[in-house]
Amino acid sequence: MTKPQLLLKSCYGYDHFRPMQEEIINHVLKNQDALILMPTGGGKSICFQIPALMLEGTAIVVSPLISLMKDQVEAAKANGIPAETINSGNPESINKIIQEKCQQGMVKLLYLSPERLINEIPWLSQNIKISLFAIDEAHCISQWGHDFRPEYTQLNILRDRFPEVPIIALTATADKITKTDIVSRLHLSHPQLFISSFDRPNLSLDVKRGYSAKDKFRTIMNIIERHQHESGIIYCLARKTTEKLAQKLNEAGVSAGVYHAGLHIEKRNRVQEAFIKGHINVIVATIAFGMGIDKSDVRFVIHYNLPKSIESFYQEIGRGGRDSLPTETLLFYNLQDLITLRKFAEESGLKEINLEKLKRIQEYAEAQVCRRRILLNYFGETTEHNCGNCDVCLAQPQRFDGTILAQKALSAIMRTKEQIGFTMAVEILRGSYSAELISKGYQSLKTFGVGRDIPFRDWHDYLLQMLQMGFMEIAYDEDRHLKVTKLGKEILYGRKQVEFAVIKREDYKVKNNKGLNTIKQTAAEEDDKALLERLRELCRQIANENNWPTYVVMSDKTLHTLAVERPTTLDAFGNTFGISQHKRNMYGERFIAIIKEYVITSGKTTLENKNTEISYIEKQKKLHANAYMPWTEEDDSQLKQLYSEGKRIEELAEIFARNKGAIESRLKKIL
Repeated sequence: MTKPQLLLKSCYGYDHFRPMQEEIINHVLKNQDALILMPTGGGKSICFQIPALMLEGTAIVVSPLISLMKDQVEAAKANGIPAETINSGNPESINKIIQEKCQQGMVKLLYLSPERLINEIPWLSQNIKISLFAIDEAHCISQWGHDFRPEYTQLNILRDRFPEVPIIALTATADKITKTDIVSRLHLSHPQLFISSFDRPNLSLDVKRGYSAKDKFRTIMNIIERHQHESGIIYCLARKTTEKLAQKLNEAGVSAGVYHAGLHIEKRNRVQEAFIKGHINVIVATIAFGMGIDKSDVRFVIHYNLPKSIESFYQEIGRGGRDSLPTETLLFYNLQDLITLRKFAEESGLKEINLEKLKRIQEYAEAQVCRRRILLNYFGETTEHNCGNCDVCLAQPQRFDGTILAQKALSAIMRTKEQIGFTMAVEILRGSYSAELISKGYQSLKTFGVGRDIPFRDWHDYLLQMLQMGFMEIAYDEDRHLKVTKLGKEILYGRKQVEFAVIKREDYKVKNNKGLNTIKQTAAEEDDKALLERLRELCRQIANENNWPTYVVMSDKTLHTLAVERPTTLDAFGNTFGISQHKRNMYGERFIAIIKEYVITSGKTTLENKNTEISYIEKQKKLHANAYMPWTEEDDSQLKQLYSEGKRIEELAEIFARNKGAIESRLKKIL
């Protein structure tokens, strides 16, 4: 095993890297800059933490919120990694002690806010050997990003002050123009761009349009009932709405807390801490909540109102299901939300940008195209396949062959040298003699008037479907002109066909259904619920003893695995997914004691003492660590991606720690 692989196992308890992680680590170890785009929960922190452990000196991690830094430091320490944060929330005496530890080489990861980093540059340059800079939430430096923070712009001096230190910029949400802006503003030197798949197949996507407050509440209660004793987040546009909804939920017997910027910081911190540690199950919040949350077992995310952009929406739903288990997301949408958000955008300092982003989330909410395709295409990840796990796919809207219509539209765009937007494209197709069209000579194009028989509004909708399916993209930095993508050219030249959804103009009707994608219970939930609850209780005890969130001790995915495998020796416990060497040594015996007691009192067996068939399974598991483990949706996604990249069966078997037959069988099932 390589040193990064050894650290992955000893510090994090994982047997193999996720796609691109090892490649990024090796790139950083060569002292080179990088821009890394990975979805929330995609494993960004490992990309800079492992290099930090291998390189001489201290890695400086820039993060926007104290709560986020605190969580990340606690998680690192729980894995035995020497990490600290210097911030205004600490007494200055504590900050001084941390500085001394850094000067003595005792800290490998030091978390700082942008403002603190700028203030500490003289001390850092004189006293600390800096191994690397990791700029987390890097989209905050760009005005095109959805969460622009002026203090991030000060980071442009890092390259000049520390020219030999590699800079890694990391974000979960950045479109094409934001990526370019990040590289420019940080003065990254020939950075390599690493873009992980934005697909989160474990998240179901649902949109409900036109619901009344009563209908919304009934739907929310249905979701909560499906997830009893599990965590969820409900986002609201207004502070008043959060308070009213939380009160109503508490009156209905739901353990719910309120979080918004109008509350005193101490109260906000208490609510956040209670949610992270599992003392309350549901948090009702404005968008002020979330960036500091690293809770892996959130089972549902609900948007009570329309978000301001696709980036915000994607980041917020990304706070659910970070353990890769099935998770519901639901967006409520109505006209009043749109009016309110439009007013906010028009009053902002970035009116044009914010109105354009609002338009795109509105289009998402009203779409008749697979919602996952829309999200992926927005972030530049073109896919031809529908997800089957969103309300559009499950409703199976009526479709028709739209290849010729798409070719007409794409041809019109190409014949103008891709110098037109939506409105001009429709005017050309419909043969409109507008003053602007004539001034540009577009009436002479062969495609002029080829779609006269189709109403303007319908053409607009078909173009929108084409955009959402990834046949073209909008160049925001070129006056929002339409650019035909590689997939669009495949359509244009007749190598692929297109299906459009039949346009329906009637309003959505409010339905009282019980939601989408009911979470299937795993074997652990069905057969070993009692053991799972005991393990969770021990997790809470250890977390309280150390003042940690429960997920820092064990992720829910790891607890499920323990409940299925029931290891009764330290070695077997240490080989469980997600158990680092540090965690094995620190509290392995306590978990094993509970499992042994359960095995004796319940009469159930462990994987160490089952019948001959299980002995064979154990033999296979010794050869292949993940043999007979259930495949997760994340596993399937990674397997498809690696196979499409040309990995051989033997290589895939090694990566996934399974035998070749299991890999071949799974590929047949998912391809």
